[in-house]
Amino acid sequence: MAAETGAESVEAAESADAADAVKETRGDADGAGGPDDSWGEVAPDAARRLLLAAVEAFAERGFHATTTRDIASRAGMSPAALYIHYRTKEELLYQISRVGHERSVRILTEAGNSAVTPADRLAAAVRAFVRWHAERHTTARVVQYELNALAEEHYAEIVALRRRSEEILRGILEDGVAAGDFTVPDIRGTALAVLSLCIDVARWFRSGGTRTPEEIGELYSGLVLRMVGAPAAPAAETADGADRGA
Repeated sequence: MAAETGAESVEAAESADAADAVKETRGDADGAGGPDDSWGEVAPDAARRLLLAAVEAFAERGFHATTTRDIASRAGMSPAALYIHYRTKEELLYQISRVGHERSVRILTEAGNSAVTPADRLAAAVRAFVRWHAERHTTARVVQYELNALAEEHYAEIVALRRRSEEILRGILEDGVAAGDFTVPDIRGTALAVLSLCIDVARWFRSGGTRTPEEIGELYSGLVLRMVGAPAAPAAETADGADRGA
């Protein structure tokens, strides 16, 4: 077989990203986590369709290279229809970022309250946060890595939500240190490191890889527990008991 050229490699990667974006935003049955309910609050249906089309376009082409005509076309609408629901392309990105970051806060809050001990709470929070970034990796890349394109006031609002996520994680670490379960000399720095570790999953994860989102969540929760000096829980076995490898 002939060697694949650099251009062909890039094209293949972009095609895979685009296919994953369609699966995630449209709830394809073959997607990593089934239908995504992150956008259920967006109404009416036309506004939600435009938002999902924007996720696809931003993930595939980037915010600056995407036009409003491209977004409208993906949603099956005319360019003029877009402005009925969103004043600008930036407002679409803001709505995507807001919903995604509110979802992150909710995931961390619910997971962190689902257990009693600090170690179990930390493991649950990391496991859930990583799983979402893997299952919705295309959406998460737009949410997490397009912030600099936001207008100043929107950027400030999203940063406040990111700080709330950090506060939740920092609170769990503080509880663990106070209970004598964690050894963390720099709580704030450790919280940022853990969040960065989890978020970065969205950058490299691809559907159909050797590990499922659940398995990556288990792996990362163990890594983080060791990072803070707590004993890691036994890794969950795969459904067929086989070691899937890295």
